[in-house]
Amino acid sequence: MRGWLRDTTGGLPRTFWYLWTGTLINRLGSFILVFLAIYLTQERGFNELAAGLVLSLWGVGGAVGTTLGGMLADRWGRRPTLLTSHLGAAVMMLALGFAQELWAVAGGALLLGLFAEAARPAFGAMMIDVVPEQDRLRAFSLNYWAINLGFACAAVLAGLAAEASYLLLFVIDAATTLATAVIIFVKVAESRVPVRASRIPAGAARPRGALRVILGDRVYLGFVALNLLGAVVFLQHISMLPIAMADDGLSPSTYGMVIALNGVLIVAGQLFVPRLIRGRNRSHVLALAAVVMGVGFGLTAFADAAWLYGLTVLIWTIGEMLNSPSNSTLVAELSPADLRGRYQGVLSLSWQVAGATAPIFGGLVRQQAGNAALWLGCAAIGVVMAVAHLVSGPARERRAAALRPSTEPARPAEPLTAVRSAVPQAAEAAVAAPAIEGHAPEPTPAR
Repeated sequence: MRGWLRDTTGGLPRTFWYLWTGTLINRLGSFILVFLAIYLTQERGFNELAAGLVLSLWGVGGAVGTTLGGMLADRWGRRPTLLTSHLGAAVMMLALGFAQELWAVAGGALLLGLFAEAARPAFGAMMIDVVPEQDRLRAFSLNYWAINLGFACAAVLAGLAAEASYLLLFVIDAATTLATAVIIFVKVAESRVPVRASRIPAGAARPRGALRVILGDRVYLGFVALNLLGAVVFLQHISMLPIAMADDGLSPSTYGMVIALNGVLIVAGQLFVPRLIRGRNRSHVLALAAVVMGVGFGLTAFADAAWLYGLTVLIWTIGEMLNSPSNSTLVAELSPADLRGRYQGVLSLSWQVAGATAPIFGGLVRQQAGNAALWLGCAAIGVVMAVAHLVSGPARERRAAALRPSTEPARPAEPLTAVRSAVPQAAEAAVAAPAIEGHAPEPTPAR
């Protein structure tokens, strides 16, 4: 066990552990995401339409925040972007807690979503900056683990705090966000290293402007499109799964216990995943993850009891655990050094788009074609994604090799094997996000 712990956590930069600690503290206080809908309808007395509007504005603010945060992380710096976004989120958290009128609550949700999500690209870019390539798989797996552990505890703590006062939820949430800002201010230095130009494959013409660079990067946009497709499937567990379980006569509390299996499995097993996939072809791992997730969601079509729903959750959670590390290290390698923030922002934006469209598509398919068609369709999408990962994998690895700094030893494009660090067999590491920035009902908006 001591050797496994050393292999999993040893040798990572000190800055990473400060970021990791901030993530855990922040997630331990992520109360509002759990209870916002209940707070708006029961405490504030808004109807379902008004509550939906507020939640939608949170998502709109998040979409703007990820785009703006990515640009600021590259131009202004990771540290000032993180400090500004966390301080702004803490202030808006309190403002939302004290807001009374609908217009004030809606405006507060919009700005809170903007500040909260603006931190995501800067955080991801800083993680890539400070963690060596060979250690990213395990570093980001540790961060993903902290996200899920914090959120799982937050769900329990939020219920206890809500019994005392809903305002207490906002106060604690703001306090933990502020604590994260203090850690960054005191312990974390700026990690962005100015570079003159992004490296692009030989022979390719460089377009002017960051936006044109990203729009011209077909390899990366193809990967983002696959992430968007997978996120639309994954987020059905938030929108359509509770409806399907209710149709089978299962209570909301049963849904809560079933979905809690997701967090329990991730907390119990995520730290073992880097060792499991070390040295594996990355495209093959992503393809396997897509199939496993597809099978898990597809089997929901045949579930009619709590234990069967629980089994499906366990299956697609395994796919999620396989997907997250490989997905995030690939994003890191496909991002030019001077555009890391904006590349992270584009990936985060795909989660925001999925969060807005998944309930619409899921509800439309379920209404027009039936419950079974929805879940079997998810399985079919998983198969399509697996094939797409296998086909596009070689091009992605060539692109990653072209962007790799010349000071690093070249690695074969296929199969891609992990490099072991000087500290006992360091694995690699994946970023959150979660991304599904982990599993909290986010990309769910993430903090």
